Amino acid sequence: MTLSGRRILLVIGGGIAAYKSLDLIRRLRERGAGVRCILTAGAQRFVTPLAAAALSGDRAHTDLFDRETEAEIGHIRLARDADMVVVAPATANLLAKMAAGLADDLASTVLLATTLPILVAPAMNVRMWQHAATRRNMATLLADGIRTAGPNDGAMAEAEWGPGRMAEPTEIADAVEGLLGAGQEGGRAALAGRHVLVTSGPTHEPLDPVRYLANRSSGRQGHAIAAAAAAAGARVTLVSGPVALPDPPGVAVLRVETGREMLAAVEAALPADIAVFAAAVADWRAAGAAAQKIKKDGAEPPPLRLALNPDILATVAGRTESRPAVVVGFAAETEHVVAHARTKLARKGCDLIVANDVSPETGIMGGARNAVHLVTAETVEDWPDLPKEEVARRLVARCAEMLAGR
Repeated sequence: MTLSGRRILLVIGGGIAAYKSLDLIRRLRERGAGVRCILTAGAQRFVTPLAAAALSGDRAHTDLFDRETEAEIGHIRLARDADMVVVAPATANLLAKMAAGLADDLASTVLLATTLPILVAPAMNVRMWQHAATRRNMATLLADGIRTAGPNDGAMAEAEWGPGRMAEPTEIADAVEGLLGAGQEGGRAALAGRHVLVTSGPTHEPLDPVRYLANRSSGRQGHAIAAAAAAAGARVTLVSGPVALPDPPGVAVLRVETGREMLAAVEAALPADIAVFAAAVADWRAAGAAAQKIKKDGAEPPPLRLALNPDILATVAGRTESRPAVVVGFAAETEHVVAHARTKLARKGCDLIVANDVSPETGIMGGARNAVHLVTAETVEDWPDLPKEEVARRLVARCAEMLAGR
């Protein structure tokens, strides 16, 4: 009963994935939560208020102008009388309303009136999810502090495949637990009062004022880890290379370009209780970057001399003073993933390596999901394919357990 005593307001949007929301009610109640539902007009085309009420054990709300409820300003009461709001499915239309601050029905009015934490589980056609307008709306919502679960890749109702499928009910329930700090003593978040340092994204190593060496990292995993650590109550410092992602809410962000800049920012951010080095720092940089653009004057390319970049993980893990109690590294490999991770663990001196296969056929590098192996000196733990947000939540929980044992 990890959500015992918690109250969840579930807003069900008008998409085919609404049928999953009925199962979500069951999953939340299995964990001890009380659930109250709001159904949009579109949602009622797919599931009924009677079904939601029967599963939740409470009246399902549908109408902003309900005479009985609004006599007591019911939409304001709904906006306040819970611990958090979950929107599932969060359709493209609902997300657009939230981003624009519209309030033309009960669901959107409550979402505008609430000051509670909000978790959205997007669900829509892949082309709608990838549309520039939806991307802009999601960037706005993330900047406003809205949290997300999914969407997942998968089959669509329209016989298409891709990102846009609503996260599974158990994944959403797990995310609710993470955001509420459920399962901790007295409801206290696992990392309250702790400082967590996270690196994220690629680095850009200049060849000249125009060109640079880089890699395909998007920063999504590192940013998700920073967000999960903040949700667990930590004070979080995120040192980020160049990414096209919004800053996680409630996180102090230090922006850098190169590996040497990242090391300097990391050392300036210490001490920390936990350090997670998820950034894909370039191993090499140009031995001497040209002051002006290198011109293509001949048929042969100019020689390129490389120099080693600093090893940030090994530098911090090897400190005798101000070493974080838990130091986590990442190993992105294309072959012999676990074997290479074991070697890296021993060489770097860290406590845990998160290893994954980033060969092109996996689609993981820069993608929305991850399948990782947690490698310590004694064990290897294989995790299934998961949204990066869920990998982050589980990893932060594991780091909190390790810290508690030190």
